[in-house]
Amino acid sequence: MIALKRIYEPYKKDDGFRVLVDRLWPRGISKSRAKINLWLKDIGPSNELRKWFSHREDRWMGFKKNYKQELRGKQDLLIQLANLSKKRKKLTLLYGAKDEKHNQAVVIKEMLRQ
Repeated sequence: MIALKRIYEPYKKDDGFRVLVDRLWPRGISKSRAKINLWLKDIGPSNELRKWFSHREDRWMGFKKNYKQELRGKQDLLIQLANLSKKRKKLTLLYGAKDEKHNQAVVIKEMLRQ
């Protein structure tokens, strides 16, 4: 099972294996509070794409298309996540964005389902 969760939400034991998929460390979160098992910062969108998107919903489709293109060049990281999801009962992809429907974790989960 793959779940998505904002890193700002409280940690729960049933989160399973927690992977931060942001390129930048989230503001105001200490490493101890984050309780992550792995930080895959290189799977996050490029700085150029991240800045262009700027979490604007009207740019979501363009972001999604371009980010999937970037992820195709990061197959090793997608395979790593896929293997973790097979080994663990639950894999939780953590992200910092306020928008729960329009962020990179949503796209990563889609790619892992393919």
